[in-house]
Amino acid sequence: MTEAKPPTHTALDRVFRVSLALKGADGILELIGGVLLLLVSPRQLNDLVRVLTQHELSEDPHDLIATTLVHAVSGLSTSASLFGAIYLLLHGLVKVVLVIAVLLDRLWAYLWIMAFLAIFIVYQCYQLVVGFGWGLALLTAFDVFVVWLTWREYRIHRDRRRQTTAAASP
Repeated sequence: MTEAKPPTHTALDRVFRVSLALKGADGILELIGGVLLLLVSPRQLNDLVRVLTQHELSEDPHDLIATTLVHAVSGLSTSASLFGAIYLLLHGLVKVVLVIAVLLDRLWAYLWIMAFLAIFIVYQCYQLVVGFGWGLALLTAFDVFVVWLTWREYRIHRDRRRQTTAAASP
């Protein structure tokens, strides 16, 4: 019986790991954001954003980030805040669990993370048709790239398991 070769790590394998780490970090930030939305009232959030953006807006009243933040929270209702919190908590939790499962080499997780990202890619494409934005376009391209990397890694791990199983069989 031949001894199994240790897996070699290519640049794409490292890019895949970094992409997963970014998705995991994003999931953690979504969990934090969801908890904050549950703990902070829309009025408190509005006051906080006004305080944080006041200096920037006094220097540049048309600052894109500051005006976008002020506009985003100015009409935030309690129900919208609750919806946002639930969305962020669920989305973040699923993302973190799937990233951990993939890092632990659970084959089922590769399929689930691709399906999860595919759903959001479809939604993001819809949003791009409704109103194009470079940030969303770049996020969508990154998600498509992560799905491709995940598919590639899934096939490698699946084939490696098949070879190991075949080699262990009499």
